[in-house]
Amino acid sequence: MTTAPHLITEIPGPRSRELHAQRTAAVASGFGITLPVFIARAGTSTLEDVDGNTLIDLASGIAVTSVGAANPRVRENVAAQLDLFTHTCFMVTEYEGFVRVAEWLNAHVPGDFEKRTALFSTGAEAVENAVKIARAHTGRPGVLVIDEAYHGRSLLTMAMTAKEHPYKTTFGPFPNDVVRGPNANPLRGEGPDAALSEIERIVIEHGADHFAALVVEPIQGEGGFIVPAEGFLSGLRRIADAHGIVLVIDEIQSGLGRTGRLFASEHEGVAGDITLTAKALGGGLPLSAVTGRAEIMDAAHTGGLGGTYAGNPLACAAALAVFEVLEDPELLPGVTRIEQSIRAHLEPLLAEFPVIAEVRGRGAMMALEFADPDTLAPRADLAQRVTAACHTAGVLTLTCGTHGNVIRLLPPLVIEPAVLDTGLEILSRSIRSIAAEEAAA
Repeated sequence: MTTAPHLITEIPGPRSRELHAQRTAAVASGFGITLPVFIARAGTSTLEDVDGNTLIDLASGIAVTSVGAANPRVRENVAAQLDLFTHTCFMVTEYEGFVRVAEWLNAHVPGDFEKRTALFSTGAEAVENAVKIARAHTGRPGVLVIDEAYHGRSLLTMAMTAKEHPYKTTFGPFPNDVVRGPNANPLRGEGPDAALSEIERIVIEHGADHFAALVVEPIQGEGGFIVPAEGFLSGLRRIADAHGIVLVIDEIQSGLGRTGRLFASEHEGVAGDITLTAKALGGGLPLSAVTGRAEIMDAAHTGGLGGTYAGNPLACAAALAVFEVLEDPELLPGVTRIEQSIRAHLEPLLAEFPVIAEVRGRGAMMALEFADPDTLAPRADLAQRVTAACHTAGVLTLTCGTHGNVIRLLPPLVIEPAVLDTGLEILSRSIRSIAAEEAAA
């Protein structure tokens, strides 16, 4: 499965369409779908569907399969654990894998202080438990989040998420004590000083003893892969320190090598009091983690943290394999080369098509934003048309952004250079084709 894309039917093919009809009759309609194609097997950076078509994967299951959707080390570790047992519940009887995952995270998460880790199953669980721990540590109720943030689909994390539709529509009311502060988005002239001043004002307005946690993504995910203006993260660190607020850095999408560093916050030299990981952590199996200062993490009373599936043995075995891949000295330099390749293919398009407002991101977390060149009004229609053209040609890409006008690229960190180049060439051709249609309209 090294040659891609390889299409023998239209996308989606007849068997995928048949299965999708069955899905429609069986699955709740609230589950969305990017591309109605059913996958039969995967390669390092490719997906083969039930019709025999091979697609280039520039999505990685929304950054979950960062080491590939069929990584041999992950398969071997999980198979070995499967031969032993699938589950005991760590809160009932213990097993070594849970401890080994916690030890690795304690050693590698940024911060020169003693750490503890708690394992869970999903990113939203990690966010909610970080808030619980921060509240237990500080005795305060409030949670401060950033505009255009995404933190999950559970009730509390929906309150913390900025984007209304589809994540929050009809699902309220939401928990109280969540307050939103401004972002520092360079494209829209939002510098760090004004944003930080407003956040400081918000903290003072609510009272010095109100906020337990300040939660921030070092690069926003669903919000549009926004890299904050330089100085914003370090300014948040100063505000948190000044007011005794627990700084929670949400690395659920950006962490574990995605940006060319183990953690995106390392680019800014900032360490959170608590750091959150999930997605890539389990190599495709559900696993999340809350890692932070020992005195903060130990504030929760015994029995206050947990979950039946938290830190499942199979997921822990997968994570230990992921760590082996991340420790390969060639991996992170390879992620930097992924960014270089993406920029080489896409940045020349900025001069050709002013409707591309920006190419941005870090490492293998890159994006293109489509907007009106005069007003920066979002052009979600163009992002959607380009994505549809890529899908038809056998390249899986995703959109994101508060207004849906951003194409995000999340290739596996282990993608073969030739496969990446082919996918980017198809993306570039799709942009040119849609731009030509736009000009002719």
